[in-house]
Amino acid sequence: MSAFGKLAHVNPAKGALTLIDEFKRFAFKGNVIDLAIGVIIGAAFGKIVDSLVKHIIMPAVSLILPGEQGYLGWKLVFNAKEIPYGLFIGEVVNFLLVAAALFLFVVKFLGWVMRSRKQEEVVAGPPPLTKDQELLTEIRDLLNKRAA
Repeated sequence: MSAFGKLAHVNPAKGALTLIDEFKRFAFKGNVIDLAIGVIIGAAFGKIVDSLVKHIIMPAVSLILPGEQGYLGWKLVFNAKEIPYGLFIGEVVNFLLVAAALFLFVVKFLGWVMRSRKQEEVVAGPPPLTKDQELLTEIRDLLNKRAA
């Protein structure tokens, strides 16, 4: 049989549909969608914190410290080259606020939610056995008696 004869039974349309179906199963699983939503919300949160730092916190800091242009004007000059360390300080404050907010949300809030769920499970106790589980328990007990 020739190489063409071996490939005659291959249906490219069927392979493409299988690939599309696999992609749909992957892309529309709950975890992937949840991750995408988390990334979008995280980006929006980052913009809010960035605006907070640039428009409220750092201008308030510049009121306390001397300088005409606020933190934007904080620069070191060497041989006619400027090093804008004020912008760097603004970005560091931005990072620290985002990190603190994520820490509070992930470690403290989600940890509290998980602990409260575990406590509810402990208080509620195990769920009652289903009829199948009761029958299997009885069978197990009878087999243990017979073996003893």
